[in-house]
Amino acid sequence: MSRELLPGATGVLALADGTVLQGIGVGAVGEAVGEVCFNTAMTGYQEILTDPSYMAQIVAFTFPHVGNVGTNVQDIEQMSGSAETAARGAIFRDVPTRPANWRADADLETWMARRGVVGLAGVDTRALTRRIREHGMPHAVIAHDPEGKFDLDALVAKAREWNGLVGLDLAKDASCLQPFVYEEGLWSWEEGYAKAPEQPKYDVVVMDFGVKRNILRALTSVGARVTVVPANTPAEDILKRNPDGVLLSNGPGDPAATGEYAVPEIRKLVDSGKPVFGICLGHQMLALALGAKTVKMDQGHHGANHPVKDLTTGKVEIVSMNHGFTVDRDSLPAPVVETHVSLFDGTNAGLALTDKPVFSVQHHPEASPGPTDSLYLFERFAGLMDGKR
Repeated sequence: MSRELLPGATGVLALADGTVLQGIGVGAVGEAVGEVCFNTAMTGYQEILTDPSYMAQIVAFTFPHVGNVGTNVQDIEQMSGSAETAARGAIFRDVPTRPANWRADADLETWMARRGVVGLAGVDTRALTRRIREHGMPHAVIAHDPEGKFDLDALVAKAREWNGLVGLDLAKDASCLQPFVYEEGLWSWEEGYAKAPEQPKYDVVVMDFGVKRNILRALTSVGARVTVVPANTPAEDILKRNPDGVLLSNGPGDPAATGEYAVPEIRKLVDSGKPVFGICLGHQMLALALGAKTVKMDQGHHGANHPVKDLTTGKVEIVSMNHGFTVDRDSLPAPVVETHVSLFDGTNAGLALTDKPVFSVQHHPEASPGPTDSLYLFERFAGLMDGKR
């Protein structure tokens, strides 16, 4: 951790406190500013790097071997194809390995370069992870120059100048621009991605704050016709569609900032009596709409090995998480009840209303770390829609 440029270094990570990590640049040439978090997943790096919830963040992978399954055109979670609306950078212990997988279309480094994701390899990710655990997620600039020309003082200054995620509404940039119908189902080993049902049982509107494709696929898998609408869509326009239910999607940024325009509309949706299901950022903004508070976390939750307990059933699930803000459980008002809790640190991971068909979870039930531990939540949502009928 030196401010002196080392011979042969083609990649650097400059932290706002003046620390500089140096190694081998991979992926896109250039630089990107963001918040550094660590992810403990051992698989799914392409899904992680295309998750809109990682917008304005630089992901440090704790698993040392990355790249072995390559990349493909199917395992992309965001609706757009730009790194501007997903992770800005990636940090690896080792240089990504060459792919050895039948689904691979390109190696990880080539894919990152095409997308504009700046990478750094050859650094001690264990030390970086410990630093984040002890001191929180730092602001940083990640840079890659094949010729090794860096102005380290200037990069540190840029990291210090960045204001961070608190107060930042990123959902407006991650969201779609106009409504559309999603027509793809969940993936299976032999068939690939299924088609949406020709005769859907439900009509579901998804408020897009940076939605992941697999959330939409999970909805079609329970028989829904899925219409995705922009984040700033008025509740009146959603209710005119007469949906059987409304899903509040995941997304990046500060929920309080996005909530300035979204929370009043969410309140109207709740008051309408329609079933409402929130995921991640959608969970946080639902909590705000119900009168609770959200707070910034020191290190957040990022990984695919998080144990969460469903307090309504006693079941413990292994889930995927990705969030840097959390709902303050002590601020939950009646008739809101806590339904899920993280077994790592005891933070809130779900809530529900006792008098309306409304619930939400902090984790990602559409992800597959369990691999299907949490898919029942989409069935629960379908059950609420059946009940309203």
